[in-house]
Formats: sequence, structure tokens, C-alpha cells
Amino acid sequence: MVSWDVRAASEVDVEAVAELRAVVLRADLERLGRYDEQRVRQRLRDGFDPACTQVIEVDSAFAGCVALRPAEDAHWLEHFYLAPRLQGSGIGSGVLRLLLEQCDRDGLLVRLNVLQGSPALRLYERHGFFIESEDPVDIFMARQPA
Repeated sequence: MVSWDVRAASEVDVEAVAELRAVVLRADLERLGRYDEQRVRQRLRDGFDPACTQVIEVDSAFAGCVALRPAEDAHWLEHFYLAPRLQGSGIGSGVLRLLLEQCDRDGLLVRLNVLQGSPALRLYERHGFFIESEDPVDIFMARQPA
């Protein structure tokens, strides 16, 4: 298993995160007929909140990110991207486990959405998320605190 760490994000991380988002989501967005090279990056820039975001590092280098945004009735898991070369290495599961343990201690419901057909759906199901609803583009999921 690859050794990883997380750190608080800052404004300077926004471009690295926007670029990673474009790389990670490209295949799914193209399959859904929704890929736009500028829009995929700008949507991240417009919604980036470093106060809610953590950067994932491998060997002290940027490898991904995840955000946990508080909302009225739950926390939203957002912008969970990992460099393609590291996917399947256990890092995503480890980071997700860390966040969910925090939410469980706080007794918080966690919500997220994932693109239709995304392989990430299996990761979320393995960690206790269930489908609440879906539309032609997104699957909306939730997980009750353990």
C-alpha cells in the first residue's frame, strides 16, 4: 500500500485541483456528452472552498483532494479526486474511511453525488452509501452515521 497524508488546502491549490478534476472526470463526462474543457475546470474554481478541502499527498507531492462541506442536514462529500496512477492503490478508501470516522463521531449524515456509470460508485457502496435518487447525469447517495 502506498503511504499518503492529507493537509489543509489553500487558495494556491485551486489550479492543481481544477486540472486533476478535468483529467479524472473526462471519460465519464465524454460518455455522458457533457465534457467541456473550460467548464470542467471553471466549475471547480467557482466552488472551491479551501476551508472545507483537504489535499492528498503522496511523498509530499500533490496526489488528490477531497472536500467535506457542512450543510443544514448533512455534510456533502465533494471534489474527491485522486490521480489516475494512484487509483486502486487503497488511498481513496483510506481517505474516505478517515472522513467517515470523523462524521460518525459527530453523528452526521453524509451526502454526495457521482456521475452515472462512474466506477467510484462501487467505492461509495462499499463504504455504506446508498442511492437516494438519480437523474440522467448524477446519482445522489447518502450514508447514515455508524
